[in-house]
Amino acid sequence: MRSGIRRRAELSRFDEECDVIVVGLGAAGASAAIEARAHGAEVVVLERAAAGGGTSAMSGGVVYLGGGTALQRACGFDDDPEEMFRYLMASCGEAPDEAKVRDYCEGSPAHYEWLVEQGVPFNPVFHHGCSGEPPNEDGLVWSGSENVWPFDGIAKPAPRGHVPARPHQAGPLLMEKLVSATEACGAGIRTGHRVLELVLEDDGRVVGCVARAFGEERALAARGGVVLTTGGFINDDAMLEAHAPWLRRCSFRVGAEGDDGSGIRLGMAAGADTLHMEAGSVSLPVTQPWGLKRGILINAQGQRFINEDAYYGRLGEHALLRQEGRAWLVLDDGCFERVTYPRDVAAVGESPAELEQELGLPPGSLVATLALYNEHARKQQDPAFHKGPDYLTPLETPPFGAYDCTTEGSLYAAFTLGGLRTDPFGRVLDPAGAPIPGLFGAGRATSGLAVPGYSSGLSLGDGTFFGRRAGKVAAAEASS
Repeated sequence: MRSGIRRRAELSRFDEECDVIVVGLGAAGASAAIEARAHGAEVVVLERAAAGGGTSAMSGGVVYLGGGTALQRACGFDDDPEEMFRYLMASCGEAPDEAKVRDYCEGSPAHYEWLVEQGVPFNPVFHHGCSGEPPNEDGLVWSGSENVWPFDGIAKPAPRGHVPARPHQAGPLLMEKLVSATEACGAGIRTGHRVLELVLEDDGRVVGCVARAFGEERALAARGGVVLTTGGFINDDAMLEAHAPWLRRCSFRVGAEGDDGSGIRLGMAAGADTLHMEAGSVSLPVTQPWGLKRGILINAQGQRFINEDAYYGRLGEHALLRQEGRAWLVLDDGCFERVTYPRDVAAVGESPAELEQELGLPPGSLVATLALYNEHARKQQDPAFHKGPDYLTPLETPPFGAYDCTTEGSLYAAFTLGGLRTDPFGRVLDPAGAPIPGLFGAGRATSGLAVPGYSSGLSLGDGTFFGRRAGKVAAAEASS
């Protein structure tokens, strides 16, 4: 079995030399390559698949940006970096990287302009009524929990989901533009190249890599360093079992074939530290269309556990991590709608007591929960979870029903958030917190902004932003 590293002294020669090697051509890799070229570096991008795109091309294409982007202003929304910073620090788990969050918020408006310069189109139209990618070419959406409790009391709400102009799924368009920009800037793209080892000098500096291409091994040298942008590890069961076994319960894994942790393992073999390997994004898109937020989410004890108007990533995390994936969305005839994403009706009853019995809940539990909820909803209040008044409606009109939101009966979409530990400049760090010379990383191969506490677009946002940072610093290393 390969160790993941090769000593420079073991190589008689390199087959190719350049300033910067980027491993992986998703959003983070393309951004790293473009920025390195912009700073004068000779760049080679190694992509294991037959073409670039990766998981970024499979995504909805939402990019989380804010702080007063031109798109936000054109849609009539005021935002500033400090409000964005407050929201992300409050929402991104227990220990977000303050330095990275601060840099990202302050640099977000300019980063939006950079994406536009790469040819990514955004229509200056706000779309209300969906979380994430809209069904049309509107360019701005809510993609987190900014406008709901408790975050609406922490920071001034503003929509920050920036969506390229393609209906339903804009990831392919985003990557089409970024790959085209990578080609146009003069980076050398080598598809069908799978990196097997990093090449290290005796002092630990990363100076290249060994890749397998079309049945042969090739050694490539990088004067400035290697940037790992290979994605997460959602498709590696062994890594999931070791670090985030709860993600294996999710029915849909969001990731290309290459999201198998290979880049993370390469970095670890070179001495890298990892961070938040237990973290993952879990989406439970049960409240699409938004009218379904008028229902209540209950657990196996027949009790509510969250405000139902929260972003569906927050719903998924709470349902899986805090309720063991035992959840149902209860509705009455007055607010029943067909869900956007396929989901079975778990039970129907002419009364709360009958529905409770059909679901197998503890006797009296759902009856008591609905009675308390309805008492306050009639007064447009929700003292338990502070759901917004737009979705506070008493559930009193029979028949009553419940959508299945359990892990075995519902769509839980998951991907990993942990990875290599990096500083705000994309330098990969060792367990002592020191940069590993010549090694950089970005995207889901690294631990980014979300710890968890995910808002749609953070992966594409921090991947492109810190990918650019890594490319710039690697280019500077080559010229020093």
